[in-house]
Amino acid sequence: MGKRTIIPFGPQHPVLPEPVHLDLVIEDEKVVEAIPSIGFIHRGLEKLVEKKEYPEMVYVIERICGICSFGHGWGYCAAAEGAMGVEIPDRAEFLRTIWHELSRVHSHLLWLGLLADGFGFESLFNHCWRVRETILDIFEETTGGRVIFSVCKVGGVRKDIDADTLKKIADTLENIKADIKSLTDVFLDDVSVKNRLVGVGYLSKQDAIDLCTVGPMARASGINQDLRFNGHGKYLEVGFTPCIEEQGDCYARCKVRIREIFESIGIIQRCIEAIPEGAIDVPVKGKFTGEFITRMEQPRGEAVYYAKAFDPGKETNYLERMRVRTPTNMNIPAMVKTLQGCDLADVPMLVLTIDPCISCTER
Repeated sequence: MGKRTIIPFGPQHPVLPEPVHLDLVIEDEKVVEAIPSIGFIHRGLEKLVEKKEYPEMVYVIERICGICSFGHGWGYCAAAEGAMGVEIPDRAEFLRTIWHELSRVHSHLLWLGLLADGFGFESLFNHCWRVRETILDIFEETTGGRVIFSVCKVGGVRKDIDADTLKKIADTLENIKADIKSLTDVFLDDVSVKNRLVGVGYLSKQDAIDLCTVGPMARASGINQDLRFNGHGKYLEVGFTPCIEEQGDCYARCKVRIREIFESIGIIQRCIEAIPEGAIDVPVKGKFTGEFITRMEQPRGEAVYYAKAFDPGKETNYLERMRVRTPTNMNIPAMVKTLQGCDLADVPMLVLTIDPCISCTER
């Protein structure tokens, strides 16, 4: 029996894009146990509901995470609208769906670049982020921002996209498909890449169910779960196919995200074809009342948003409670499971394949 050693992994590490902090129990270059440590960058954003009026709180919620900022804003607004019984216009729902799927493409391309960087393929990393810039250019043109967009509000959206710009977006996405395919073929077919991903970090379907895994991590283990089917946005109206793989390893998780990039492009193009004319918001007056829970399919998986008003006798423009449960929260147990028994050299790959967002986790 080899000697056991505890190695601190993170929060600063050359491979990690986020301050993940793990204590790795090592025996003969094998990970026996991984102990996560949460709270390194906790910011107390949810507590700010006591200081910010509910229409302003969307700006705080967006700042939970730069990559998922639009989805967080949408989730908060949907929870507030549900509690207050506000029904937003069709055009606003289409615009929200378009921006959210652009966020998914942006997030997955960013992740692919980080994965390439994780196994030392620097040119592939640069090309992934080069293509990602095209998506950020679309965001900048339509919202004015490249990280924080601030276009979602309780009652709809703040900005419209004219017909010419929508057509330009559809054409741009069609034109970059070939570029994305040439990049993603490397991840799927290159022998050196497959050697790092195939068979590494296996998570069975039953383990994924038992550990309540969400998002691409769950779908790569054969779980047909995608919250876009729950009726939010215009997904059911324009149609889409969930991306499911059965292998449950790092390669399957990579393949799911690659397939989702092309599926998201299709969703955006169909939304652009079907978007109606009309208003982009409705006036919302009065104080926040009631409580509501809504669930969204963020790029990393299911996110839950809970908003609660004060008791009727204490009605103000401030919430009593705002709670967000993010995908990384749910996928950390699965990550710990896949780390048990892996080689020390594979730890960065396994951490990256859940696409961790510690900013989301440590709100």
